[in-house]
Amino acid sequence: MKRSTLLYLGGTGLGGVLLFAAAFLLVGAVPGQARDFGQLGQTFPIAEADLLTTIEARLQRAQATGEMDRVNATFAKRVEARVRHPAAVAGITAAEEPRSWDYDPTITLEREIRDHKGQLIAAAGQRINPLDFVSMRQTLVFVDGDDDAQVDWATKRYTELNAKIIFVSGSPIESMTSRKRRFFFDQEGRLTGKFGIRHTPAVVVQAGKLLHVSETVLKPGAKS
Repeated sequence: MKRSTLLYLGGTGLGGVLLFAAAFLLVGAVPGQARDFGQLGQTFPIAEADLLTTIEARLQRAQATGEMDRVNATFAKRVEARVRHPAAVAGITAAEEPRSWDYDPTITLEREIRDHKGQLIAAAGQRINPLDFVSMRQTLVFVDGDDDAQVDWATKRYTELNAKIIFVSGSPIESMTSRKRRFFFDQEGRLTGKFGIRHTPAVVVQAGKLLHVSETVLKPGAKS
């Protein structure tokens, strides 16, 4: 005798089918020992469907009706739209007054670091400044990609060799096509959040063992 696990299939869509299949494969059937506890009440016959056959039938029906193709097409369009025009970094506005400060990239190790032979490289709690080992070869320039004046200012002032221009909004792909230059995007505001940038254009350059951050006010029509 075997003890069966009962699963609830929420909905009849493809998503419900896949969740159901995953749960079935993970849980499966658990072997057990039979024991007679007597009859405690009215009993009913248990009808167990062939789960894999049911899943296969629903997948085939989804494919035949075009449901699977529609789901895939919708997903692909959403991904393409997000890549072409990522969500803007929240809270970033155009600079209205100049501001500058220094950022110390020093970190405190939460755990020790050892090499492949087990030899200690750095102990937990040790403070390390990455600029002691490597230099930041390119300036980081943050701009609003939807503001042509900011993009013009950045591209005329900085070359691809000496700077990375990073959008906080707008479409870097569309701008790369029109301006024939590589652009980047600050996904989820991770860099601007780390440096404390709240306004653009903003520039980050190395200054010794620190990083110097500045927010610049552009005059109307300014491009250089």
